Amino acid sequence: MKIILFCQNPYSLAINKPVHDVAINRGYDVLWYISDNVKPHFNFDVPHTDSIKDLIHYRADAVITPGNELPHFLRGVKALIFHGLAGEKKRAFRIRHYFDLYLTPGPFFTRKYQKLKEKYKNFDYKETGWAKLDILFSENKLPNRKEELKSLYNVDKIILYAPTFSPSLTSAGESFSDIFKIADDNKKLLIIKFHDLMDVEIKKMYTEEAKKYKNVIIHKERNIIPLLIDADLMVSDTSSAVYEFLILDKPVVTINTRTKHPKWLNLKNSKDLITKIDETFSKDTFHEQRKEIIKEFHPYSDGKSTERVLNAITEWIDANGVPEYRKLPLLRKMKMYKMYGHP
Repeated sequence: MKIILFCQNPYSLAINKPVHDVAINRGYDVLWYISDNVKPHFNFDVPHTDSIKDLIHYRADAVITPGNELPHFLRGVKALIFHGLAGEKKRAFRIRHYFDLYLTPGPFFTRKYQKLKEKYKNFDYKETGWAKLDILFSENKLPNRKEELKSLYNVDKIILYAPTFSPSLTSAGESFSDIFKIADDNKKLLIIKFHDLMDVEIKKMYTEEAKKYKNVIIHKERNIIPLLIDADLMVSDTSSAVYEFLILDKPVVTINTRTKHPKWLNLKNSKDLITKIDETFSKDTFHEQRKEIIKEFHPYSDGKSTERVLNAITEWIDANGVPEYRKLPLLRKMKMYKMYGHP
């Protein structure tokens, strides 16, 4: 099988990498597409291209992406593997008609796409789990650096602050001073991880302030997965990272989340943040709610979601063959031609 891993945004790298590894182990041929805004972050020694013409000539059997769009004129079954678990975001269930197959991470998403398929009747779906999280559960999972970090910084707890980037959703601006109050307690290590698309000025503001503290780390690597393992508690807002952390059955405190019925502690603002963090460490009251999140959003702890992703694609091709292109409404076609050129 010939596979294109399509990366339009930097977050795609950590999601597509496990697909690449499993595909290569199966003996598949894999070509990465790296857009201009991904190039500065791409450091894998693998076959890749920035040319849409190369993708056309490659004649893939499958094109896989975590992004929202995909050129309809590329050969291959077009499969979406999701770029996050935040189901409260409307765009998570917006059908843009670019995909033949949606590979859902858990029952919550599967039920939604079942209804959407009944409505549109022009795609399929399969529940597989989320490839990005396999490294948390596989035999070759990442090492736990928690005790090493606690010893190095002489702290008792590690707090991860991972806000989203959207100006209407992020807590990063309004909560700036309260976030750094976490580090006023020198027995806590504060790790700050920004979304790839976070406002540059906000990043600069946090980076400058962090220089005043010995127990604050600005994490610059794109992959958040190691931090999920290291941290004892996450502070966030309306970010998919919340669900990634909850999957590990760890407590989360959000600031003014847009989630309608959060199954974790949510604060209307950050003025009580420090008190609520300490209370959570003293008595975690959301363990049962996290179990429900795990069951609904990502119940797979076998580290084999990527295997299921590739199995689902193979099964789709066996049943339907390899499409030469994807039928699209005219306006969608014109958008793809504008973004990627006319074949």
